[in-house]
Amino acid sequence: LQRMLSMAVEVDRSPTCSSRKIADDIFPFILNIPQRSQREALLNTMESQLLRCRLLELLFQHSCDIPTTSSMSLDKILYFLSHSSVLPQFQDETATWQRWDEMLQYLSLLLLSYQSVKLAFPLAEHLRTSVSDRMDLVAQKAKPRLQDSDDISHLDIQLKIDDFISRMQKTLGEPFPPQIQQKLFMVQ
Repeated sequence: LQRMLSMAVEVDRSPTCSSRKIADDIFPFILNIPQRSQREALLNTMESQLLRCRLLELLFQHSCDIPTTSSMSLDKILYFLSHSSVLPQFQDETATWQRWDEMLQYLSLLLLSYQSVKLAFPLAEHLRTSVSDRMDLVAQKAKPRLQDSDDISHLDIQLKIDDFISRMQKTLGEPFPPQIQQKLFMVQ
């Protein structure tokens, strides 16, 4: 399944467009996956970073009180950190801290996927470009253009993390379980 999804994203002239279409079709099914371990298995084994990034973006959009229409960027990820409520109650009954833990896990995964799509390795930098054009860009050593919304400061990050921690403290109290502390550090 993962290989087929990855190829479906890549065969189009616009991988970004095809990943959006596929993610829009798959997303309702993700909401119906009953157990966290099954959701994580699907997202962790996804071969297409572009598709995983889009699915996670949809998941966070779904959990925001006020969804944003901005394009995917580091600023949008900070928006999710500030405006996402705990991820939607799935069919399994889990403790509140475990739902926060799952949210932090997916936020980390979104950051990694976005980094792979936009900011990272030479070949991965051009995942939004068709396969036929990608090799030319790599040969030219062309760098992807960063968006203004990818230029965020350490202060922005710290303020959003502090706000997020205070929201979690209202719900969970202190001290946080070790898993939450570890994921907070990883996200930061």
